Amino acid sequence: MSFVTTLFVWVSSAAQPQVHYTVDIDPLGNYLKVTLTATELEGTQTMLKLPVWAPGYYLIMDYPKHIVDFEACTDSRSLRWEKVGKSGWLVQHGDAPSMTVTYRVFANAQSVADAKVTTERAFIPGNGVYMYIDNHKELPVTVTFILPPEWAAISTGLDPVPGEKNTYIAKDFDTLYDSPVLMGNHRTKFFDLEGKSYEMAVETPENMEETSFTEDLKKIISAATAMMGNIPYDHYCFLFLGPGGGGLEHKNSQASFGISFRGRDRTAYLSLLSFVTHEYFHLYNVKTIRPIELGPFDYDREVFTSGLWISEGFTSYYEGLLLRRAGIITNDEALRKHNAPIQSIENAQGKLHMSLRQSSYDIWLHFFNRSANGDTRISYYTKGQTIGLLTDLAIRQATQNIRSLDDVMRSLYYDFHIAQGRGFTEEEYWAVCATVAGGPISEIREYVETVKEIDYVKYFDYAGIDIDTNNLQMSFRSDKQCSPLQLSIRNAIF
Repeated sequence: MSFVTTLFVWVSSAAQPQVHYTVDIDPLGNYLKVTLTATELEGTQTMLKLPVWAPGYYLIMDYPKHIVDFEACTDSRSLRWEKVGKSGWLVQHGDAPSMTVTYRVFANAQSVADAKVTTERAFIPGNGVYMYIDNHKELPVTVTFILPPEWAAISTGLDPVPGEKNTYIAKDFDTLYDSPVLMGNHRTKFFDLEGKSYEMAVETPENMEETSFTEDLKKIISAATAMMGNIPYDHYCFLFLGPGGGGLEHKNSQASFGISFRGRDRTAYLSLLSFVTHEYFHLYNVKTIRPIELGPFDYDREVFTSGLWISEGFTSYYEGLLLRRAGIITNDEALRKHNAPIQSIENAQGKLHMSLRQSSYDIWLHFFNRSANGDTRISYYTKGQTIGLLTDLAIRQATQNIRSLDDVMRSLYYDFHIAQGRGFTEEEYWAVCATVAGGPISEIREYVETVKEIDYVKYFDYAGIDIDTNNLQMSFRSDKQCSPLQLSIRNAIF
């Protein structure tokens, strides 16, 4: 048995191509049969492209390898076509202003960046499914999903079209690719918060109602949005997927595997909340606050950036801050959360061989790569988190705790994303830090660009925190041993 999903692209100008998709889901064969109908075509030939990677997943996925049975026709007449490279299909349609293309997509890989169809559900990230007309990623896209009769739920961050059943709109293909869809019989839960609507789609909801998860999630959202002062969506969807691992951030949603509420003690529960917080804060840090290389996206090849230590590392740092500000974790738990990456960094040989900046730039070589020279590398997650902490401490110390890393993040958001519609360069990032701190933070930059040994004692003293350099264990000094400035900085972070 097969079922049909219909996708339409509407455009306001008759001079632009108009594209319509139908996706026929084969849950038994794990295939998607895609029919693409394009009208108002320009010229005599049209190049169709399929991305080879998904933003946030720094690995060439080679999605075209899943494409089979490609055909093109117009008015029941077959059209000539040829493959161009690994991700292009050039169709010759002559003077015909329209064409219909069909192909099948094998959808049986499980990750947050892969489509997978089973008899029970379909998870569809768009990158490996929808071809776009080359140089026309800006076309608005409307998607209608027709679910199998036995499926009751469809969840996505896309905005629904009023009055149209199971129909959603994306302003362009970047948004379509950034909006995964989950269809099946998963549990859904809805809530409103501060004028915005939220959906939780949960594949393994058992025991969820016995926890404070929903209320904790609301506190995390409020802490993040209060810090940034702007909520860049009307609707946000949490796709909490079943067994597996990994999460991927999106502007209007997150998709995370391994979300389970069974048998979780406090440590495991806080780990779950940290995971969700991380992916949520990414809607600011990397989706909108981003290194300039990360958008508009080139889907044909690797996109190198040296700034992932900000995008991922600072997001890891804000996990602890947001959980603390939300009143979910204690001071001691916050301290341990910031202590753990330091132990990871200092107990590994990679700190002697690879700079933080280089770890970001070279991730395309090392993502999921467990090669023998792993000891020579560092993680921009862990060291980036620590640099986030040190940067925050340095700015607070320099400004008498009047300003902080929060001000840096807000400046990058409003001055570049909002005001200019772009990301920031490396030099612009360091200039913002200097402006906020009242002067360059040159030593922090050395820690990023070289393998210089970090002076933890110096920076932690700003917050009245000691660190045993032998076992790398952090501890709070007594209040009596701290100055008012140290206490105010410590209370702001921990």
